[in-house]
Amino acid sequence: MDATTEVLSLFPRFLLKQRLDERLLSDLQHLALQVLSDPGSTPDASRKLAGQLALQRQLGPHFPPIALLCAEVIVPACEHWIRHVIDQQPPQGRGPWGPGGYRLQMIDVWLNVQRAGDYNPIHTHGGSFSGVLFLQVPPQINGESFDGQLCFHGPEEWHIQSFRTGMVHYVLPLPGDLYVFPAWQPHSVAPFRGEGERWSLAFNVVAVPQPPASPASSSPSGNVSLSSRRPRPGGFS
Repeated sequence: MDATTEVLSLFPRFLLKQRLDERLLSDLQHLALQVLSDPGSTPDASRKLAGQLALQRQLGPHFPPIALLCAEVIVPACEHWIRHVIDQQPPQGRGPWGPGGYRLQMIDVWLNVQRAGDYNPIHTHGGSFSGVLFLQVPPQINGESFDGQLCFHGPEEWHIQSFRTGMVHYVLPLPGDLYVFPAWQPHSVAPFRGEGERWSLAFNVVAVPQPPASPASSSPSGNVSLSSRRPRPGGFS
C-alpha cells in the first residue's frame, strides 16, 4: 500500500470512563443496602424511566455519599469531558463553553436495581450529560454474552453485510466503574439470566451558560456542583 494512504475515523463520540475510589464505592454500596432495606423512605423514580426494572429510587444530596459523589466525581468528570471535546474546536466555534462561561448543575441521581429478565430499551436522557456508576454485578454478567451489558448505539443500525460495524459499543459493568456521556447518546441495558441483582446509580447533569459577570456582581463565579435554585420534584431541589 502507498505510504501516503491512511484510513480516517469520522464523527467520533466521546465516552468518559473513571474508576471510583474504593472507600466512596463502599459508602455508596452501604447506602444502596440502606435504601433497599426500606424502599419507601426514598421517592420512586420509575415513572420517568423507559425500562422495566425491579426498583428505582431517587437519591438526593442529603445523603452524604451522594453529595460527595456529585461534587468530587460527577461534576469534575463532566468538566473533563467538556474540556477534552470543546478545546479541540477553534476558539470561534466553542460557543459559551469556555472556562468560566457556564456552570454545571446536578439534576438528579437515582438507584437502579435490575433482576433477571429486567431490561432498559434504547433511550436518551434530558439535560446535557448523563452517566452511570456500577455498584454491584452478579458473577454471571462476565462478558461471555451480552447479558446485563450497557450498550451505546450509533446513528445507524449495526449491519455487518454492508460494513456498518462501528454502530454499537458494549460495556461490561464492573463495580466502581463510572461512565459519563452526552445526554443525547442513545443507550440500552440488556437483560440477564440467573440469580442476583445488578445495582447502578444513574444521573443527569445540565451545563448552563452564564452571562458575563458585571463588576458589581457579588455572585460566585465558576462551576458549582449542587444547586438550590432549580426546582425539580424529587430531585436536587
